[in-house]
Amino acid sequence: MARPKLSAVAELLKPITWFPPMWAFGCGVVASGMPLADRWPLILAGIILAGPMVCATSQAVNDWFDRHVDAINEPQRPIPSGRMPGRWGLGIAILWTLLSLALSTVLGVWGLAAAGLGLLLAWLYSAPPVRLKRNGWWGNLACAVSYEGLAWITGGIVMALGAFPDARSVGLALLYSAGAHGIMTLNDFKSVAGDRQMGIGSLPVRLGVDRAARVACWAMAVPQAVVIALLLHWGQPGHAAGVAGLLVAQAVLMAWFCARPVQRALAYSGFGVPLYVSGMLVSAFALRSAGAGAGA
Repeated sequence: MARPKLSAVAELLKPITWFPPMWAFGCGVVASGMPLADRWPLILAGIILAGPMVCATSQAVNDWFDRHVDAINEPQRPIPSGRMPGRWGLGIAILWTLLSLALSTVLGVWGLAAAGLGLLLAWLYSAPPVRLKRNGWWGNLACAVSYEGLAWITGGIVMALGAFPDARSVGLALLYSAGAHGIMTLNDFKSVAGDRQMGIGSLPVRLGVDRAARVACWAMAVPQAVVIALLLHWGQPGHAAGVAGLLVAQAVLMAWFCARPVQRALAYSGFGVPLYVSGMLVSAFALRSAGAGAGA
């Protein structure tokens, strides 16, 4: 059987998508308030697990089960283009799942549990019969929780050597997960025609592109507003102002994006999403300044 080139394997695993969970894991590390000096091997293992392993697995799984949709929307991808021949795509997805679980054991029981949950969500999102992505509400929620909240909380657990992060850190992780639901919707505007034809109920298909764009923006903005209020309540006005400034910049871009969502979704992702994740790190440093720890 023909074998794919390494370039096709790399394209299947989509390194560009690894950043969000790696960043969220790092935010959990910062928010933990724990010293970094003696934790670097665990931090490195967690970052690799979050991005090149679990996230990459989710990309391979999704491309395999989306190969028929991609043949319409993005025929240049490795599987529909034939550069990933036969069942190589499925084989890589299974192999990366097993390698991810093996690496997660380095992080202890909670690391294994977090990786297992993330991988389960990846398969449930793409694979039949569940295939959560057929419903834009549930599918985007699964991705948002896995990419942001789960990675953040895992970073906190790893830093505390197995103790659960305090309620403030968990709260921020959940709020940024809720906001990431809107980020996931941005990815759906490029594939409306194929999704509609193949029965994928993304939010742009369910709601129409204009309404879906507004929903995505509100989904991103409201949790950040709550974060600002919480930071003020926790006595961190400087960090709250930082997040507020980033949100104002996003609001300007959101108005621009909503005017032509299909044409501008990719550009908004390139400029607006970095502002969103910058606010995550600012919030994490706020907890560090406030002395947030684990086990509360």
